[in-house]
Amino acid sequence: MSTDAEGGDDLEERITNFLRRNFPQIQMHGGNAAITDLDREAGEVTVQLGGACSGCGISPMTIQAIKSRMTKEIPEIQTVHADTGMGQDGMSPSFPEDNPYEDEPDDTPEAPF
Repeated sequence: MSTDAEGGDDLEERITNFLRRNFPQIQMHGGNAAITDLDREAGEVTVQLGGACSGCGISPMTIQAIKSRMTKEIPEIQTVHADTGMGQDGMSPSFPEDNPYEDEPDDTPEAPF
């Protein structure tokens, strides 16, 4: 991890506390968040979500929340890079229009309502 030692406050500690305080569900659901890179000069931080986050369907929403809220709460941070290691910005949510079986007939019964 690249960090600059300048500054009296510990930016890395404030970022870690931000993640714990604002996103307790990460740890509660068996995931973890780690700072993998911190560039104080550029105001950039890279956060890697791991554990259960790697297969979680709501990881993309968590990542977006981290990105938008961290830059508002920690003024030294202008850019947040975060992912689960499952590709760019985490996993893509699955939507019905992404159904690879859409050409096959749907044999499921219709709901009675």
